[in-house]
Amino acid sequence: MRHETLEVTRDARDVVSVTLNRPEKRNALSARMIAELTDVAAALNARPDTRAVVLRGAGKVFCAGGDLSWMMAQIEADRDTRMAEARKLAMMLHALNTLRAPLIGLVHGVAMGGGVGMAAVCDSVVAIEGTRFAFTETRLGLIPATISPYVLARMGEGAARRVFMSSRVFGANEAAQLGLVSRSVPPEEAEAALAKEVAPYLDVAPGAVGRAKALARALGPRIDEETIDLSIRALADAWETDEARDGVAAFLDKSTPPWSRDG
Repeated sequence: MRHETLEVTRDARDVVSVTLNRPEKRNALSARMIAELTDVAAALNARPDTRAVVLRGAGKVFCAGGDLSWMMAQIEADRDTRMAEARKLAMMLHALNTLRAPLIGLVHGVAMGGGVGMAAVCDSVVAIEGTRFAFTETRLGLIPATISPYVLARMGEGAARRVFMSSRVFGANEAAQLGLVSRSVPPEEAEAALAKEVAPYLDVAPGAVGRAKALARALGPRIDEETIDLSIRALADAWETDEARDGVAAFLDKSTPPWSRDG
């Protein structure tokens, strides 16, 4: 299947690589990319022979968050439309989170906002040293809502609260300490580290892996329809605040929002 925003390949071992392929846009999540990722996840779940899935980004960064044109559309949208668009993102993350096959991320350069959410739905993540992470939504007067169930499930509440609300940029080593990524490695060791993450899954029963993963999800933090709906409503509420209006306007104007005391 041909994709506009992704490159998807399967090797002789039945290891699938899914590459975010909008390097000119810093692999920002557009409506098209969200739809294609959702479709790819469904197609992968229809293939019981898949041993592992690798998620990575083309170019200089993994994923810089939401696409600017997508954000512009949300500014002009009504509440129902915003909730519908947020649901598409939420269900894409849900589709990746519920893959039967193990999902292994290779993160480099930048992972912001939704890009952090993409890392959080992976079963393990290799981050290249120098990668910058941040939940940037509160700088805009918004909140990291649709990604929140997966971030909290991955990091735990205590670790998440260190970085979830501040928009503070943190590095790959701290991301490993917080439990967001499995390990941080130098660039020259990234492919070898990724291979080590994939290797165990070539010697175990794919069906058993999928059942074990489903059990881990069932016994872990609840991420069900009610949880997803709560995150979507919270984001819709945030969009309707004066802070969101002022923050997004300042972002677009490259000006300072009224609450900033920096400098």
